[in-house]
Formats: sequence, C-alpha cells, structure tokens
Amino acid sequence: MSPSANPLPYTDTKPVGAADFYFAINATFRFVLKKSGIEGLRRYWTDLGARYFAPVAERWSPGGLPAVADYWRAFFAAEPGSDVEVSADDESVTISVRVCPAIAHLRKGGREIVPFFCQHCYFIGEAMAATAGLTTRVEGGNGSCRQTFLRREAASAPQDLASIKEASC
Repeated sequence: MSPSANPLPYTDTKPVGAADFYFAINATFRFVLKKSGIEGLRRYWTDLGARYFAPVAERWSPGGLPAVADYWRAFFAAEPGSDVEVSADDESVTISVRVCPAIAHLRKGGREIVPFFCQHCYFIGEAMAATAGLTTRVEGGNGSCRQTFLRREAASAPQDLASIKEASC
C-alpha cells in the first residue's frame, strides 16, 4: 500500500501497536492534570488533536466523512485488544467501542485510571474534526462508548461533558 493510500499517515509499519503505550498516556494525563488542572489537561488534548494529529486532519478535509471512517477503521485495527465497529453513511461516522483497548489494558495492569481519561477522545477528536468542518460527540466511556463524527452544521447542541463517564479501575 502506498503511503498516500494508507489512512494512517504514520511511517511506523508494525501491524499492531504496543499496549503498554496506554500506561504512558495515562501517566502523562495524570502529570498534566496535577500540574495544570482539568482545563490545562483539556488544552493539552486539544493541542494534540490540532497539532500532532494535523496529518490526519489534512486528509479529512478533502476526504470528508469517508476519510474519517477509513482512518478509524485502520486505527482500531492496529490497537491491541480493541473491539470496535465503525459505521458510516452520508451524514455521519459512528464508532461503537464495545471494548476500549486503553481502559481494558489499564485495568488488566492494575493501574489507577485518570477519572477524566475518556474525555480525551472528545477533545482530541473535536480538534481533529474542526479543520475539516466536522465535529464529534461522545457518549459513554469507562470501557465502552459511542463516538459520532458529523458535519459541524448538523450538530444540534454542543458536547455535554456529563455524557462522558468517568473512568475507573
């Protein structure tokens, strides 16, 4: 597959990621939360979505919702332990996470999970989506959730952060 045909714009070619990365991101979130509070952590996630994931967003802008669906299918195919279904139509892309690979691995490893952990999916996803004229909504959390990407003008209300459950062991 040529690099431009790959929905994941990374140079890493391994078929599946390393689950211990989840330990690192949980620890990073905890560090940022302790140093900068919840608003600082949310800014950190937004910056990750806007800057680190800029190569993804650059593909979403011209590719629209089909590019979003392709990305998430490839992303979760490379996530160890995920049980996820990505569905798409002309109006939206829905990611139904039956088993979140990060939460499952953190629990299996006996880690204390940052309570706001699941909010990162909203803040990172929203920043990625914004440059493509899209938005995202997240419901659930703590091991399973539903994330929906849709055109910004089709969103009836802003994200309600209370609809994202706190994570726990």
